Amino acid sequence: MLKTALFAFMLLIYGGDAFGQDAGGFADAAIMTVVIDPGHGGDDTGAQGPSGTDEKDITLSIALKLADALRERLGAIVLLTRETDVFVPLEARTAFANANRADLFISIHANAAANRDARGIETFFLSMDSTDEDARRLAAFENSADSSVEDVFLEGGNDLKDILVDMASTSSHHESSRLAEAVHMSMLGKTGREGRGVKQAPFVVLVGATMPAILVEVGFISNPSEERLLTSKKEQSLAAAAIADGVASFRDLTAKRRSFIEVSGKTIEK
Repeated sequence: MLKTALFAFMLLIYGGDAFGQDAGGFADAAIMTVVIDPGHGGDDTGAQGPSGTDEKDITLSIALKLADALRERLGAIVLLTRETDVFVPLEARTAFANANRADLFISIHANAAANRDARGIETFFLSMDSTDEDARRLAAFENSADSSVEDVFLEGGNDLKDILVDMASTSSHHESSRLAEAVHMSMLGKTGREGRGVKQAPFVVLVGATMPAILVEVGFISNPSEERLLTSKKEQSLAAAAIADGVASFRDLTAKRRSFIEVSGKTIEK
């Protein structure tokens, strides 16, 4: 039963022809499509700051600003998994991106820690193995938004691990790491905030994406000073602009790489 449920879960997210789909098709297209995923929503408030700020409100506000920045900066088609305070199941978020044949998937979140001095920005892409214990705990918290999917994810054992190993060999997974690096470096450069690194973790919300997919933790809502920054409209706009710049850098680098082809063992420009 578990194996059947796992297969059904993955099929729902991926669709029939999604495994092994080439990533980064926007490099050859006039307009790219980006799906932005504001974390949490509805009854799922996410983390809460010392002053009572809900993560779900921060993520939606930044996501809406990011949508505007991507449209203005790149002329992109931008879709959001939610535009209001509603709950969206984790598996439905990447399914939405796949159904709309998105070129990129960006999930926005705000971090939290027991240590209120914890601060900084982290950017993640999907892996069965977490970079460190903090990344593992964070993924477990974010995954808990949908307990039914989390149960399948955790109990999938070797079946799910095999799927994720297969995913690791796809171009979308490799491109995800490059997108994460581009966005992370842009965030640090534009916001001047502390960087906690580009990391890997088993985030359910990233499972099944057939395009480069990342999760950005824009700061620690549990830190009083960062909570104030995260609620500032100016800082939210700055974070959105930084992510948009990172996407632009990733797009340009991808297009540049694809402007070269291998012919008879030699690299020549198209």
